[in-house]
Amino acid sequence: MKNEATGLKRIFTAYEFSMKGLKSCYQSEAAFRQEVWLTVILIPLALILGESAIEKFALIAVVFLVLIVEILNSAIESVVDRIGDEYHVLSGAAKDMGSAAVWLSLMLLVITWLIILI
Repeated sequence: MKNEATGLKRIFTAYEFSMKGLKSCYQSEAAFRQEVWLTVILIPLALILGESAIEKFALIAVVFLVLIVEILNSAIESVVDRIGDEYHVLSGAAKDMGSAAVWLSLMLLVITWLIILI
């Protein structure tokens, strides 16, 4: 279904699709749920522990980056699973690469928090 909306209607429609995507990811992906709850803890901590606006921004930005990468990884997994259940080396590689991206974003989060807080 192609969206033909323009202007403000397009913005509101895009927002609705985005909220639908967040809801779907939260309902279907345990890792995303865990990361959302980690976000609920880390954002207030970032505001408390960050000494400057830049530090607070960096601490919060890497948290959101993890969520963004997890959503993209979940999207990749959904597309691969839609293609079929049988194993294919390219499907496995795509899923592994998505997982690696999530891992790297988590490592960036840990490194950023350690550097800023220590």
